[in-house]
Amino acid sequence: MAASSNSSLSGSSVSSDAEEYQPPIWKSYLYQLQQEAPRPKRIICPGEVENRPKYYGREFHGIISREQADELLGGVEGAYLLRESQRQPGCYTLALRFGNQTLNYRLFYDGKHFVGEKRFESIHDLVTDGLITLYIETKASEYISKMTTNPIYEHIGYATLLREKVSRRLSKSKNESRKANVPNEEHTAVEKISSLVRRAALTHNDNHFNYEKTHNFKVHTFRGPHWCEYCANFMWGLIAQGVRCSDCGLNVHKQCSKHVPNDCQPDLKRIKKVYCCDLTTLVKAHNTQRPMVVDICIREIEARGLKSEGLYRVSGFTEHIEDVKMAFDRDGEKADISASIYPDINIITGALKLYFRDLPIPIITYDTYSKFIEAAKISNADERLEAVHEVLMLLPPAHYETLRYLMIHLKKVTLNEKDNFMNAENLGIVFGPTLMRPPEDSTLTTLHDMRYQKLIVQILIENEDVLF
Repeated sequence: MAASSNSSLSGSSVSSDAEEYQPPIWKSYLYQLQQEAPRPKRIICPGEVENRPKYYGREFHGIISREQADELLGGVEGAYLLRESQRQPGCYTLALRFGNQTLNYRLFYDGKHFVGEKRFESIHDLVTDGLITLYIETKASEYISKMTTNPIYEHIGYATLLREKVSRRLSKSKNESRKANVPNEEHTAVEKISSLVRRAALTHNDNHFNYEKTHNFKVHTFRGPHWCEYCANFMWGLIAQGVRCSDCGLNVHKQCSKHVPNDCQPDLKRIKKVYCCDLTTLVKAHNTQRPMVVDICIREIEARGLKSEGLYRVSGFTEHIEDVKMAFDRDGEKADISASIYPDINIITGALKLYFRDLPIPIITYDTYSKFIEAAKISNADERLEAVHEVLMLLPPAHYETLRYLMIHLKKVTLNEKDNFMNAENLGIVFGPTLMRPPEDSTLTTLHDMRYQKLIVQILIENEDVLF
């Protein structure tokens, strides 16, 4: 929020199992400052103002000068009013007293009120949030700049006592499945700990596959007091006080989010579906090497479909493929795709191909796409193979492992070519555009690259034993 005076206006406590751990001592300094911040005081216009915008109240004083606004505010901290610009009719200004001076902000409305990034339902909320921000940034600018220097996130000292207990609980699921996620039951002690403690427990669980994953932070409005789980400081303001990872639930300041390591441990409760979910997010949430939909579909195909003519080339009924997709989204690894439910194996192959097509980031990622295409253009076979191998090493670990497993499967498909008539070239034609897509949504680029996409998949299948 840019003001003429060059100023700027821009957690709940962790639930705990009292018998097992006590929350850390959250730093209260910024919370105390928020409590001390000036309260908004609306200066009401005594008369009815002609042509007052319907979304403004009696704090609107019409066309008045800065000097008149300053006089009306009367030097009271937190006092505010709205006025229409004398020089630019139709433009509106918030005049606000703070720090013994009047600050003037250009005011906008698009269904909500705003002077900067944050949008507010009412002028009163906008001013309240602005006064809090101004007060804290004035009183604690140096403190705020050093918040990230000694974060609790790096040490997690208060979580140490929990690690062994939580790891034991999470490990109980080993014999039941490959998952080591936080259980979905509503009353487990694990659910009562913060995402930060949960991260510590999962990090030290030897059953958890150690794929690196960035946090999926999004701006969040917290209801009630919240503290940053990176620096342990209060997240101030009325709305949009910080960011929350939509995959694991970690709550931090926006500025702290830049320092959080790429160690997101997705929570299954936050993963709403299997299809269209980021691959690394899905495997970390389920604590599996690969997406379970890939394992389950391939297991079913290899059990009863390797000799099926036109395997992967022949399409199954779209409605039935969508049924399989919904089954995985609804039931996860318990989805029933057996022959008694779906006798046509082409429905299962179709569901697997659909899973790969629906990935927000393809198996062969956007970052590596152009490098694979360039490798495919190399004429010397040995040099081309070496170049493909080098690019494979650039794939995220979960993508690499899934691609490796798929290529081993497709190699088995080619070994049954005399029955299914599917060789590596045919499978390359099918899987090329399924596994790799250009970063730019360009039909021309896609058409131009199709032969190279096919060649890359063909090379991966034929040389899976040396490339992976």
